[in-house]
Amino acid sequence: MAGDRIYALPLPYKGVFELLQDWAEAGPALRGYDPRTAQVIDGAEVLAPLRYPRTVLCSGSNYRDHLAEMTGRTDVAVTPFFFLKPPTTTVIGPGAAIRISPGPAAQVDWEAELGVVIGAGGRDIPVDEALAHVAGYTIVNDVSARGPHHRADAFAEPFEWDWLASKGRDTFCPTGPGVVPHWFVPDPHALPIRLAVNGRVEQDSSTAEMLIRVPELIAAASALVTLQPGDLIATGTPAGVGQPRQRFLHPGDLVEVTIGDLGVLRNPVEAATGPGE
Repeated sequence: MAGDRIYALPLPYKGVFELLQDWAEAGPALRGYDPRTAQVIDGAEVLAPLRYPRTVLCSGSNYRDHLAEMTGRTDVAVTPFFFLKPPTTTVIGPGAAIRISPGPAAQVDWEAELGVVIGAGGRDIPVDEALAHVAGYTIVNDVSARGPHHRADAFAEPFEWDWLASKGRDTFCPTGPGVVPHWFVPDPHALPIRLAVNGRVEQDSSTAEMLIRVPELIAAASALVTLQPGDLIATGTPAGVGQPRQRFLHPGDLVEVTIGDLGVLRNPVEAATGPGE
């Protein structure tokens, strides 16, 4: 994908996920790829670039400005913290609808995030070797239902927070529009990051605000779980989420996330219908 045009890859893979399983061979082959010499695919539908990651790891509380807006403090010592999203039900691509429960109780919020796509897996990856495990970068919107996150009926303190009800609902992980190879992103900590709802800019920051940088996040994640090719790590969100201002998503909204030259991730918001919604 280049601009609004879709080009065929001159490699024998069904999709990006399959390509990543052979990243040691496919990565070097892609370096010489020039889409201007490739076949244009007319009428192609752009789906989620990773269908589907084995693991979606999300980093919480990882931006200085977001920490300040949520806690009023900037002196908090932050250590890596992760939660999971179910990959095959939360991950959607550009243009696909974020489906939310009707009514205000869910309080559905947005979170623009830089996504790190793993190309070479591993366990206990050293910080100084971590970037060698990155295939590329994408855009993630860590959609969050703030309403059910804190459980008022919890019978003990360890059960007060329901991450699945908040973060793991169907369609709550828009990604895309593509995966940009790492050699086009020389510094993942120097990217403008912006989110708009219906054209109104809500988040306008930089990945320079990241407290725990990409190599440290990869090292910390790989100390907990074995990372595999095609895994996705969302690196946290900057200031500008809706919760502090009690501004949330509604059916009919359009959410647009832009990060550097990674493209624009656009997703409409629709009311969910059907059992369990």
